[in-house]
Amino acid sequence: MTHVLGRRALNRATLDRQLLLRRSDLSVVDAVRRLAGLQAQTPHSWYVGLWSRLTDFAPEQAAGLLVDRTLIRIALMRSTIHLVTPDDARGLRPLIQPVLDRDLYQNHTHGKPIAGIDMTRLIADGVELLAPKPLTNKDLGALLAERWPDRAPASLVYAIRNQVPLVQVPPRGVWGRSGPIAHTTIDAWLGVGSPSTATLEWMIRRYLEAFGPASVKDVQVWSGLTKLREVVERMDLRVFQHSDGQVLYDVPEAVHPDPDTPAPPRFLYDFDNLLLSYADRSRVITDDHGRQGYRTQRPAPQILLVDGFTAGDWTVDRTADEVTLTIRPYQPLSSNADAVVAEGEALLAFLHADASSRKVLL
Repeated sequence: MTHVLGRRALNRATLDRQLLLRRSDLSVVDAVRRLAGLQAQTPHSWYVGLWSRLTDFAPEQAAGLLVDRTLIRIALMRSTIHLVTPDDARGLRPLIQPVLDRDLYQNHTHGKPIAGIDMTRLIADGVELLAPKPLTNKDLGALLAERWPDRAPASLVYAIRNQVPLVQVPPRGVWGRSGPIAHTTIDAWLGVGSPSTATLEWMIRRYLEAFGPASVKDVQVWSGLTKLREVVERMDLRVFQHSDGQVLYDVPEAVHPDPDTPAPPRFLYDFDNLLLSYADRSRVITDDHGRQGYRTQRPAPQILLVDGFTAGDWTVDRTADEVTLTIRPYQPLSSNADAVVAEGEALLAFLHADASSRKVLL
């Protein structure tokens, strides 16, 4: 008999995998590995993702790991920048290459300008030019234009970005610092690695360990890949049924917390994994959230979780030495208000430790 998972049971299992049910004592590296990477296309907002998940997290911990190359930021799932370990970068990138191929050749801006190009030669040129030092897109484009004068430089750069694993190098992404967006190849940054032996089964297991239980469509939304059903169904996985009828899969050894386990308030950053890695996001997304029109809103919202579900959004504004966290709840928070304010005060202390005045507006 297939076990049925209700919405709260699925919510608590998800929060537990994502280290949001309780803060973890894992190291930053182990946490990033546990999460199968952290979406990190913005320079700094992803630090909040680690703060919300780890005990006594200090931003300098992650910043130092970027500088010493223990962690890297690289385009992976859904063709977006993720913070990952080098091993995961080398394992995941070849598996999701079809996603990047599709993005390149079907891209409405760059697809036509690179049509019919000798891609092998272009890749070789890109690798050669990036080997001596990291380059900005502008600088790389100018150098490629000398070799490919009849092609749009921006499209040549975009093709290199899609076809060659490129690391976005520090100081970009380092807490408290800034710098231009510059890239080099993963082999130039880390040294030449051995060919990856990672399989789709390994990738799916990593996803379920970090995000499960989940459907085949969920795996496909997270990775950007298609036609994974056959792979999932041949794996040795537990099978559940969601209360809405969906078939869900999970690793056999997974722990499922009690649905009544308390879930403290959590502040999610604008591109938090939890909100972007499922086809069906109802395990955390409420109807109130859906009515906000966030899908067309830029910049992306930063979301508050209360009792494990989306309950509002938040912004931080600073003027001189005064910083204010403004929380906009979808509904009155009633008995949860004090806990939300306390978590908000801790967030402000993390984000702006040097501010002389910090306020939470609810």
